[in-house]
Amino acid sequence: MSIAKEHRAIDAALDNYRKQLDAIPDEQFTETPAEGQWSYAEVYSHILQATLGSSIALERCAHGSCPPTKDGLTWQGRLLLMLGMFPPVKFKVPEAVAGKIAATKISKEEARNMIIKCRKRMEDNTPLIEASSAASRYKHPRMGMLNARQWFRFIRIHLEHHLKQLERIKIKLSK
Repeated sequence: MSIAKEHRAIDAALDNYRKQLDAIPDEQFTETPAEGQWSYAEVYSHILQATLGSSIALERCAHGSCPPTKDGLTWQGRLLLMLGMFPPVKFKVPEAVAGKIAATKISKEEARNMIIKCRKRMEDNTPLIEASSAASRYKHPRMGMLNARQWFRFIRIHLEHHLKQLERIKIKLSK
């Protein structure tokens, strides 16, 4: 997929998050659907924090401010980027990520503001990707060393993946 198509897909996913956020009843936003599952608020917290963090990694790669490396993707990273989506199995957030950006119950207003920040970072970083070096890579906790293009693709894949989780929460809370 081209950078322009990835950017349009990221914008569409962020639009979808905003649209769904506006439709979620306030009283349901922080409600936990079942033991061990995330609320809407926690999904929004996770996905938007992860998107912001990934955009920082992308920017470092695009500016060449990470040391060049020959290390590349893990087999999981290659599979995810090749498929363009997460396999249909549940994943736990890697411990390295969970400790840094724990999913918390944020407010709807915080979610709205984070969506705006994510969109702005994507707009600012997209033009930098084309000229970035494929050798400038930053480590993802599970996928290995990603360059700017790979971080951009990962952001899109991750955003789309968690949209499905919002649908599962909606079904659980409607029962």
